[in-house]
Amino acid sequence: MDIPLFRLARLARFARLGAATVAAGLSAAPLAACTHHEPPTPDGAPSTALPELVPTPQAATLPSAARSSSAGAPSPDSSADPALLPQTHEIPHASGAEFDARVEALWEAIANDDPDRATVFFFPLRAYEQVKDVAAPAADWKHRLVAAYARDIHTLHSHLGNDAASARLVAMDVPEARARWVEPGEEYNKIGYFRVFGSKLRYEVDGEERAFDVKSLISWRGQWYVVHLSAIK
Repeated sequence: MDIPLFRLARLARFARLGAATVAAGLSAAPLAACTHHEPPTPDGAPSTALPELVPTPQAATLPSAARSSSAGAPSPDSSADPALLPQTHEIPHASGAEFDARVEALWEAIANDDPDRATVFFFPLRAYEQVKDVAAPAADWKHRLVAAYARDIHTLHSHLGNDAASARLVAMDVPEARARWVEPGEEYNKIGYFRVFGSKLRYEVDGEERAFDVKSLISWRGQWYVVHLSAIK
């Protein structure tokens, strides 16, 4: 059967339109596939992002070794009695505030006939117990040495006589060049010390200078102390 020409033209136009539609659909599909979308929100999850968790600051702590060392470190004891501490080889000097104060105490004891004032210048008991190699060092210190020291102070006060109130201390001269270290065992001693003989306690009466002999000084931890005042007894 023959198809009229006008129908053939219409069919050709429809064919062109269909092909164009198919082509448009095919070109749009890749674009749709490449379009970026946010990932789906899980069921039951909030639609907004959760806030970031900020870590809670931890208190600073010392390592265990540092804690133990700082907690267990002993604090210096400035009130410790030097006589309870070990002897040293420190060379003593007849100068300085401590030495001058002890000399002044000895002079005040003589001038006032009061031996107790001079106790600070006498060799300490606890140091003597460390030094002396005798059966009863405390008894020897008290009954022999300290008793002789007190008697000598009374005697020197009597030598001042009526000048006791007006006499003035000048200084104590210690011949340190003659001082020497006494080794253990030389003088019934367990440990050593420096010793010097022949010091002078100088004083003045009405412009006239006089002196008392100080027989023997020995050292403890770099300080001089009297052990025999007027004589070795």
